[in-house]
Amino acid sequence: MASERITLTVPGPHGDREVSLSSPNRVLWPDLGITKHELAEYVIAVADAFLAHNGHRPVSLERYPDAVGGESFFSKNPPKGAPDFVEAETVTYNSGRRHPQLVLTEPAAIVWAVQMNTVVFHPWASRVPDTDNPVELRIDLDPQPGTDVADAVVAAHALREVLREADLEPWIKTSGNRGLHVFCPIVPEWEFLDVRHAVIAAGRELERRMPDQVTTAWWKEERGERIFVDFNQANRDRTMAGAYSPRALPHAPVSAPIAWEELDDLDPAAFTVRTMPERLAQGDPWAGIQDAPGRLETLLQWWQRDLDDGLGELPFPPEFPKMPGEPPRVQPSRARKAE
Repeated sequence: MASERITLTVPGPHGDREVSLSSPNRVLWPDLGITKHELAEYVIAVADAFLAHNGHRPVSLERYPDAVGGESFFSKNPPKGAPDFVEAETVTYNSGRRHPQLVLTEPAAIVWAVQMNTVVFHPWASRVPDTDNPVELRIDLDPQPGTDVADAVVAAHALREVLREADLEPWIKTSGNRGLHVFCPIVPEWEFLDVRHAVIAAGRELERRMPDQVTTAWWKEERGERIFVDFNQANRDRTMAGAYSPRALPHAPVSAPIAWEELDDLDPAAFTVRTMPERLAQGDPWAGIQDAPGRLETLLQWWQRDLDDGLGELPFPPEFPKMPGEPPRVQPSRARKAE
């Protein structure tokens, strides 16, 4: 028996496109009964804002062949048979390998990604064609066990002050889970490694001001009950859920841009696939985020100051090649036992 299939008419910059959707009644979020069709309608409803913040960038698709909570995998490369409105750009990965990666540039392409069972969209911090130089500095405030989003809110306010002292203007969104993402638009004049160093400099300054509440410690055994500033999310090919992307959690949350004035009363669970279209109809809190990009000179001066004071490079993710100046990738407790 042929699988059930419908066709959606998707408006876009080149007129309407017809996008086929197979198994539209397959339930992706069992607790809520949200189907693949409903997800497709969601991405159509938020497409303009979604593309403003995630489009024209290399993107990884987190795909769920069944329902959220089941098995998933990531797709980076355009599959054979992808429609011509699904674009690609050749990018360089940390290994030095180069390969085409998916780029979404119009609403029909987002719906096609849903047809391919995508739930979460992970865009790069850079845009085509200059994929080597990010257009934003990204900081992930990640609550550790014993802390929660309320602790992340306190850290976010302090981080905003730090970044403004560095002549950057921060914008904020929920992660869609327990954390917060702080983004600063920047002119694309620095490569990913420089942006990473700028994030480390900001994180260390925040840690100095809030040593009992914030940490830049890479190893979990050293973090304690503090908010972790995940500097490694700034690396090339390391991504986080994009603005307005759903998350694969039972209550169907969305990574939601918010105004700073909303932060103190924040309830991340209120932003979902079902509630976001109505909220977005009232306006996008991130509208104009790229209108006045900042520069990294101050943060990079702070990075150099810390180097001069004996604070060196921090560890990279395990899949990265060994980097200059990087400390040993050995869990501290194991290193002590070896000694």
